Amino acid sequence: MINVTKTFLPPQEEYQNILQRAWDTGWMTNRGVLVKELEATLKAYLGVPNMIAMTNGTLPLQIAIKALCLTGEIITTPFSYVATTSSIVWEGCTPVFVDIHPEYLTIDETKIEAAITPKTSAILATHVFGNPCDVETIQAIADRNGLKVLYDAAHCFGVEYQGKSLFNYGDVSTCSFHATKLFHTGEGGALFCRPEYYDTMYSHHNFGHDGPEAFHGLGINAKMSEPQAAMGLAVFPYFDRIMESRKASVSLYREFFSGLPLQVLRLREGTQWNYSYFPIIFESEAQLLRVKAALEAQNISPRRYFYPSLTMLPYVNSKVCDLANSIAERILCLPLYLNLEAEEQDRLLAIIKSAI
Repeated sequence: MINVTKTFLPPQEEYQNILQRAWDTGWMTNRGVLVKELEATLKAYLGVPNMIAMTNGTLPLQIAIKALCLTGEIITTPFSYVATTSSIVWEGCTPVFVDIHPEYLTIDETKIEAAITPKTSAILATHVFGNPCDVETIQAIADRNGLKVLYDAAHCFGVEYQGKSLFNYGDVSTCSFHATKLFHTGEGGALFCRPEYYDTMYSHHNFGHDGPEAFHGLGINAKMSEPQAAMGLAVFPYFDRIMESRKASVSLYREFFSGLPLQVLRLREGTQWNYSYFPIIFESEAQLLRVKAALEAQNISPRRYFYPSLTMLPYVNSKVCDLANSIAERILCLPLYLNLEAEEQDRLLAIIKSAI
């Protein structure tokens, strides 16, 4: 079976050696030495000033919405994982969808301002497949209208835009460290924010505690555990190798599809990408389904990211976003992971070519 992705697992002995440090102290949670070490390691590597490691990638979105006291409407994208929209609704706000750019697949910045109303409190956009939004234009719109800017950057570990980490843009950025991601902690995530928001975000992710016997205010439990941090510390030394392997696979894919009438992701200029996904956009849904069935018949499992469009969720009342809906019906992510063999890629590409 060739799956759309494969979790990278470091040598088990290396993971256990790191975890032994937590075992020796008996400290498994509540921000032990491994969590603190992971945060310090990642901040230095990424060049970010503020980071809070959390137990998954969804809670940072929910905490950001709560901590920034967002209310009313939040402008967002219909082309993302469900957590982007569900977090808005979960925190009592209303998602207002804006259609996407036809090539970058991120929110169409030229359509944002028209969606702003007196009830709008923020823009929550997704850097789709690690491809940056037009962060400069979005920030200018937010500044003109007194809005907060949040980025769902779940796919963006290691991505740089205009020479700095993509996590440094916006009031808050969030990332997923899920096992399917390039860098992972088994299950986990992180929140990155401007310095003035750090204390509030930190408090919210730890029950609102102000020491062991007092509270700043409302909070929940989003703390990363020591076993999760140990996995991150064991995976991290291999990250550059993971990137290089995926880069080679992406190069092979791009060369093949340059000769076919199918659309591939266009990266925004100024982006140093992380090769997180390889999506292709077919001319029709029927063509996609034909190719998908042909691959699955040969034990090759691609995936329809992101399908269906979030405008179809049963708990939102949204206008139709024609382009996002169309792209969602026609986009398919191909297998991409460390040590995907060129022979395996050749086989699946031959299947695609014959099925088109």
